[in-house]
Amino acid sequence: MEQECEKIEEKLYRIGMFSKMNQVTIKTLRYYDEVGLLRPRFIDPDNGYRYYSSSQLEPLHRLLALRGIGYSIEEIKQVQDGVSEQRILQRKKQQLMKEISERMSMLSQIEGYLQQEEENYHMVVKKLPGAIVASMRKTVPNFDALFSTIPEMGALMERAGCVCAVPEYCFNIYHDNEYKEENIDIEVCEAVTELKENIGDLKFKHIAEVPEAVCTMHKGPYKGIPKAYAAAIRFVENNGYEIIDSARENYIDGIWNKEHQDDWLTEIQIPVKKI
Repeated sequence: MEQECEKIEEKLYRIGMFSKMNQVTIKTLRYYDEVGLLRPRFIDPDNGYRYYSSSQLEPLHRLLALRGIGYSIEEIKQVQDGVSEQRILQRKKQQLMKEISERMSMLSQIEGYLQQEEENYHMVVKKLPGAIVASMRKTVPNFDALFSTIPEMGALMERAGCVCAVPEYCFNIYHDNEYKEENIDIEVCEAVTELKENIGDLKFKHIAEVPEAVCTMHKGPYKGIPKAYAAAIRFVENNGYEIIDSARENYIDGIWNKEHQDDWLTEIQIPVKKI
């Protein structure tokens, strides 16, 4: 009997000493007790003192190691209940790889943003909404010809009884996929509330949502827009994207509501995907 008592007897340490031995705060040890991860070996019924044993050193170190690599309390409980550590580790690894990829992308965008400060072109990657549009596609001799195309389109939209969507979304799509100053294949689009019957060159259709587009604002005359395109394309190249569709120009402010060209505001939108 005496030999059996010696086998089960353990050296006990008050919570303060156990805390010092393992460089873990008393508050943390109490928390692990509350959530059921590491309970004291003995609690004195007279004074409530918590005692831990030397055999609890290994479970505590394992617990601390798992917490150090990002395990949640629930995941550690799963391990203690017999769930495979490998399975949880693989899941954590995939999660971390995703987070690292997102952080690297964010870092790259920050570097690009710092470079853009000098040019005043700041890039945003965002979704472009799907829409019902009234559109007119033409090959125009030059950009100035747009000023006659847009009124023509407006007259046809009025005949069709179009109601513009709110918020307004008026944009041009350049189908040449390159910068041209002559014989430009352009489609003028205006978001509307419903499909109508086509009238001459005025067509109605659905424009699909674009999951990702690199966008930047250009303020001022349209002749300066090529600088905005150049900045956007550099951003695409430097941040691991590729262009997947024709660029758009979203006209927010222009000759119709601003007296001075310096106040015109145009958003460049380039559909992309991650390489």
